Amino acid sequence: MPIYRYKNLHSGEVFEVKQSVSDPPLSQHPESGDPVKRLVSRPAIAFKGSGFYATDSRKPNGEAGAKADSAPKAEGAAAEGAGAAKAAEPKPAEAPASD
Repeated sequence: MPIYRYKNLHSGEVFEVKQSVSDPPLSQHPESGDPVKRLVSRPAIAFKGSGFYATDSRKPNGEAGAKADSAPKAEGAAAEGAGAAKAAEPKPAEAPASD
């Protein structure tokens, strides 16, 4: 449930109330009965990093973004790297045959 902030219009006290989204806003202080006003506060969630805007994944001409363009290159580089790693691995020594 969200927590809403209210301000007592007579005393200036700011307090928080946990309410359902569907509950109507308070019009009176729960203890004193004074009129109150719901305050607007910034959300408790912050989006950081890339990928949260429409412009992050598109080029100006509307084609797919750089992430999609770099995927085939990354696969090719990964495949080359895997082949090089296999070629560089030493082969296991064969066990001598017992007679």
